[in-house]
Amino acid sequence: MGRLDGKVAVITGAASGIGGATALRFAQEGAMVVVADLNEIGGKDVLEQCIAMGGRARFQRADVVSEADVKALLTRTVKAFGRLDVVFNNAGIGGAIGPIDETSVEDWDRTQAVLLRSVFLGMKHAVPLLRKSGGGSIISTASVAGLRAGAGPHAYSAAKAAVVNLTRSVSLEVAKDNIRVNCICPGGINTPLVSNRLGGVDAAAQLLGALQPVQRSGTPDDIANVALFLASDESTFVTGAAMVVDGGFTAGGGNLFRSEGMAIPTGFSGPSFEYSAGAK
Repeated sequence: MGRLDGKVAVITGAASGIGGATALRFAQEGAMVVVADLNEIGGKDVLEQCIAMGGRARFQRADVVSEADVKALLTRTVKAFGRLDVVFNNAGIGGAIGPIDETSVEDWDRTQAVLLRSVFLGMKHAVPLLRKSGGGSIISTASVAGLRAGAGPHAYSAAKAAVVNLTRSVSLEVAKDNIRVNCICPGGINTPLVSNRLGGVDAAAQLLGALQPVQRSGTPDDIANVALFLASDESTFVTGAAMVVDGGFTAGGGNLFRSEGMAIPTGFSGPSFEYSAGAK
């Protein structure tokens, strides 16, 4: 018997990395999964893997910055599967990079939209549907950069700190509805978003593994394991939490973003699939 049998879960940013690993893990544990992403090629590949392991799943192209897209994503999920139990607001980018006095307003605003407004929209449109289901779980991807200075770029760090506090405030509002609201704060996780910009998977693993007491880079499965716990009935007494999954980084690791050997240019770091296709 799976830990998510009978549950319906929506995961944004599910075409690769943390979202992709979580979609596969949820499907393996019996959930009906909606794989949501702008990356149709990657999203459909994850969908096929979910189905191949016997899971029920569908792909939905969605721009998490668009309120119309987010609302349609969740309402179509209910239409397809009859209910909604779990929403994982995971889609993300690196965003604006560089010194504060060289950061454009446009890059700042785009970063906040993808990393913060998307979480707000996911919560806003999930809550009424979760109430109809009798409760459920909202999970969002925050970051250690939202807890500790020096773990990420300025705009990214500000957005992730806001995700942590939004998680806490919304959890208080909807606890009476049996809706749990939590976020996960990953440390150095070796995803395409990171490895594409650090010289590949092996180079990223070496760099990230040297930054925290647990001497390896984190993997998408490390985060998927925590997301599974938060989505399952094993976490019914957990809400308003920021679950740190960082190999001990926040307890006493190095400087994740400004470490020697991590050459980060000024500019904007978009989705991993755009970068791999040649976008800067």
